Amino acid sequence: MHQIIPGQVKTGDLHALLLGAVSPRPICFASTVDAAGQPNLSPFSFFNVFGSNPPTLVFSPSRRVRDNTIKHTLENIYATKEVVINVVNYAMVQQASLASCEFAQGVNEFEKAGFTALPSEKVKPARVKESPVQLECVVKQVIETGQSGGAGNLVICEPVLIHINEDVLDAAGRIDPHKIDLVARMGGDYYCRASGDAVFEVPKPNTRIGIGVDALPLAVRNSRILTGNNLGMLANVHELPVIDAAFEDVQLKNIIQYYSVSPDEMEQELHLYAKQLLEAGKVMEAWQVLLSIC
Repeated sequence: MHQIIPGQVKTGDLHALLLGAVSPRPICFASTVDAAGQPNLSPFSFFNVFGSNPPTLVFSPSRRVRDNTIKHTLENIYATKEVVINVVNYAMVQQASLASCEFAQGVNEFEKAGFTALPSEKVKPARVKESPVQLECVVKQVIETGQSGGAGNLVICEPVLIHINEDVLDAAGRIDPHKIDLVARMGGDYYCRASGDAVFEVPKPNTRIGIGVDALPLAVRNSRILTGNNLGMLANVHELPVIDAAFEDVQLKNIIQYYSVSPDEMEQELHLYAKQLLEAGKVMEAWQVLLSIC
């Protein structure tokens, strides 16, 4: 493994490595105003949600690495203690990137990037009409992590009013990841689109404890075919399954019949078939295939 000791490499190089490693990162498209009411709009990818009671969002307009100055967004937050956080989806990502240009103080990024400013109801900064979710926030605290270039400034915000475009909701009133079509930042100039095949489900063992990989049959745990992800899916059941006499599968029968004289090859083929089932989300079917040789 290549090793890096922070403090022994250039800040810019460390910054690039961190952004490449800790990604994808959601984007905070922050709208603020200065003491005179002049608007500012800029995206930040040091951002996430950190609580729901009270609702808490945190983002960091870090000090510039090249000259150790702070950004207009942070200056405005110190002046007004308010911000609107607008999420960024694929339909607006190029414009949001344009808004990140370091325009001079007083230049309206809404106009430069072609966005529509909507009046907020609880705070002074405007919302971005094109954003599918807009969160009007009051700033509770700013934590400065340092005074040197690259140091973070953790802006801790509490949403006081949230606007959600109904077009991104599913029938249950929850946000559909495919409809909202969010994007996230990665290292360099790379982004990630969080919809389509990039979105997948991993069931959480919230109410029932999984048996764990250590409880899997030895032949399964030491498989040369099954991946760590495959084992994780198998180990997420709450109890070790048993052979179901009613389970019928033509491919399983064919494998057992064809490789009956070669147990090692049969095990390999069954593991390959189980892997195929797991990748299709058919966990219990995969278990029945594996139990046939355990």
